[in-house]
Amino acid sequence: MNKRGGYPGRVPDLAAVAPMGRGVLRPGLAAARFELSRHPPSAPLTPFVDFYWIIRWDLRGQAPHEQTILPHPNVNLGFEEAGAGIYGVDTKLFVRVLAGQGKALGVRFRAGCFRPFWQAPISQLSDRVVPAARLFGSRAEATRQAIMCAGAGADADMVAHAEALLCSVRPAPDPAAEQAATLVARITDDPALRRVEVLSAASGLSVRSLQRLFADYVGVGPKWVMRRARLHEAAERADSGHVIDWGALAADLGYADQAHLTRDFTATIGVTPARYAAATRTGRS
Repeated sequence: MNKRGGYPGRVPDLAAVAPMGRGVLRPGLAAARFELSRHPPSAPLTPFVDFYWIIRWDLRGQAPHEQTILPHPNVNLGFEEAGAGIYGVDTKLFVRVLAGQGKALGVRFRAGCFRPFWQAPISQLSDRVVPAARLFGSRAEATRQAIMCAGAGADADMVAHAEALLCSVRPAPDPAAEQAATLVARITDDPALRRVEVLSAASGLSVRSLQRLFADYVGVGPKWVMRRARLHEAAERADSGHVIDWGALAADLGYADQAHLTRDFTATIGVTPARYAAATRTGRS
């Protein structure tokens, strides 16, 4: 099991494995190795939570599965056998190894909307994981135990335990958090949006104010979110199994040319987009 910062069991943003989701590379292979379900939050937590995700795997008698993740700009709260942790935005690829049999529950917060819980700049959490007890005290471990003891198929019970924990410390809605979430959604909905100056003009905020808002509430800058949105789109196209016109895709995503897309994709994922797509079509890892 991968570890970071001495804390066991790094749980990546596996929520994107869901059908039509983004972020998990080689989703066809992933679907054959584990199951994932997503569940909406209750009304009181809707301002803060995107969804709950539950992953289950049974690889007994099989080789471990190595899953590569291209993370989203979201904070996650995760519960698994190894512990409960708060997971900041990973700015690079993350690889998680699944072995044996297990399950985990995660809470994916809306981008920017963990800040009211944390009460400090979210940039403190980027590329880090901290024990959930730092925020929730002993209730984090009690919740983790209750979630792990839930019976097979008891998704509603698992979610209810997580909801009860969050409601026990639910903050007042934060207009700045909502503003940050709206701006991130605007970027992710339009991968061709590639200039911070354009977002600045649309939002009415100066470039510097945007950068401060994102550092404080999202944990990464607006330029990073724009770049990641384009890479999510490119990876999803590459994973489709279809032959891709990379020049046309580069233009659709707002790159100056195909060479810029190739450099960006290769620098982040480790192989060229054409090679990545060819491996998908032939069923190679």
